[in-house]
Amino acid sequence: MTITLHPGSVPLKTLETIYWTGEAAKLDASFDAGIQKAAARIAEIAAGDEPVYGINTGFGKLASIKIAPADVATLQRNLILSHCCGVGKPLAENIVRLIMALKLISLGRGASGVRIEIVRLLEAMQAKGVIPVIPEQGSVGASGDLAPLAHMTAVMIGEGEAIYAGERLPGGKALEKAGLKPVVLAAKEGLALINGTQVSTGLALAGLFRAHRAAQAALVTGALSTDAAMGSSAPFHPDIHTLRGHKGQIDAAATLRALLAGSVIRDSHINGDERVQDPYCIRCQPQVDGACFDLLRSAARTLEIEANAVTDNPLVLSDNSVVSGGNFHAEPVAFAADQIAIATCEVGAIAQRRIALLVDPALSFGLPAFLAKKPGLNSGLMIAEVTSAALMSENKQMSHPASVDSTPTSANQEDHVSMACHGAHRLLRMTENLSAIIGIEALTAAQGVEFRAPLTTSPELQKVVAALRTVVATLEEDRYMAPDLAAAGTFVSSGALAASVTKGILPVLEA
Repeated sequence: MTITLHPGSVPLKTLETIYWTGEAAKLDASFDAGIQKAAARIAEIAAGDEPVYGINTGFGKLASIKIAPADVATLQRNLILSHCCGVGKPLAENIVRLIMALKLISLGRGASGVRIEIVRLLEAMQAKGVIPVIPEQGSVGASGDLAPLAHMTAVMIGEGEAIYAGERLPGGKALEKAGLKPVVLAAKEGLALINGTQVSTGLALAGLFRAHRAAQAALVTGALSTDAAMGSSAPFHPDIHTLRGHKGQIDAAATLRALLAGSVIRDSHINGDERVQDPYCIRCQPQVDGACFDLLRSAARTLEIEANAVTDNPLVLSDNSVVSGGNFHAEPVAFAADQIAIATCEVGAIAQRRIALLVDPALSFGLPAFLAKKPGLNSGLMIAEVTSAALMSENKQMSHPASVDSTPTSANQEDHVSMACHGAHRLLRMTENLSAIIGIEALTAAQGVEFRAPLTTSPELQKVVAALRTVVATLEEDRYMAPDLAAAGTFVSSGALAASVTKGILPVLEA
């Protein structure tokens, strides 16, 4: 199946589908005419004598150097080869596919001036499974994601490296095996392909989708922890949250109420609670997780706009003029990535406190120490809680805003940069940590609820525990725990935990 894109109005849900499924993407044919019109204008300028940045001049600090028409193709090829300066591990294939789709959307707006052949090759590479090897580091998110996008473009001209049929090959060989031919770049085409925020945006979207999935799971494990701790559901009363008015908070409280509905554990102490108030990690879940959902939704709105934007330079405008600007500066993406990082950190931080509550016999309202069936002889989930604390702390360290860390580059021509790319890239590690934390909470909360037998949790949460127990068995006595934690983290990151509750209960990611 191939997803058809309508540049300027591609919804967030489509981008999420490309990320999770790796579907190939192509442009709707109605956009071909606009692409070809802009390409004709660039070809006209390239054949003339008037210097126009990026078409018949050098780049960056070298923009004052005029390039002869006969050297324009060489200029574009040299641009790509010289900018292939990425370092680090390759980005995951599904992220690269998303990046390629984002580049198609940008080119499809008809302001970049590339020939239709460029678009067709990008489409064919996705359809045939030729996935460029893009190193994860090297962009400061300013004059576009230059280095990583150069690695993508290098494959299109038969250079660089690509993955094809599970094998890492030279770019030209990968194209050949797929039955494709490299292109010779015309005027501005190399610049159009590497100028842009698609790598930063693709990474930020990946972080957003992963963070949202983990945040949904955190409401489920939070409800399960509430029941395991015999916590009160009174703080989730709808009037409390409508009186404040924040949508995320209102939605989170509604989710917690729905998840806890029908709990026998809750009904057993609803009129006789010994505690006047629960700790904040139980009582303030709507306020904390709800605020995080608001942040994620705000970031989603920014990233949906950016995904549909034209971010290269110069641009062919509606009056057929070609004007140099600064849409390649990824400041909006950097801010969105920082918002996602803060939300990711806080969802994990409050979840970790619930884990700590459940394993502490002084706080857990009658549960055995560390949720061990024979404490002392067994350590139970003691060190699982320590691991969650380590992951929480690591996320705190990574949550410092990247967007405030500018540094001048390119001989001070690019003297303020966004750092969006590594600000977004760090979300992959942070969301991996968050999924592991929520997985540990699932283990502790399920174990705690099982200790409340013969009292049972709600029907919705019983489904969650049953699904969890298909991948991790109840802890009867100490055992080798690492596989359990890995399986629980995957249970969260794969979406299996969120999918185990009735559709429509969990807050959606509204753009």
